[in-house]
Amino acid sequence: MNLQLLLEGETTATTGAGGGLVTIIMLVAMVGVFYFFLYRPQKKQEKQQRAMMDALTVGDEITTIGGVVGRVVSIKEDVVSIETSKDRTRISILRSAVRSVDVKAEDAAD
Repeated sequence: MNLQLLLEGETTATTGAGGGLVTIIMLVAMVGVFYFFLYRPQKKQEKQQRAMMDALTVGDEITTIGGVVGRVVSIKEDVVSIETSKDRTRISILRSAVRSVDVKAEDAAD
């Protein structure tokens, strides 16, 4: 009888250890899912945004994060000056405030 209880105890102990291994595997899988579906796409988008800001040139037509549309007239380090209307109203914005480049300067010349 004692031998049977001892054997039952051993099977319970090994099942518990296997359950711990499954938990670790599930945690690693969850980290992998978060990496591939959240972290990686966000970093890719940030890299594209940085490349777009670095590629700004005079003559590009842009939209700012505030919704202002204008044409780039000068770039000095992190400050971009844009003209926003036919009256040639100039606004200075930070380079990081550019949401998108609507028309590149070389495309506008064509």
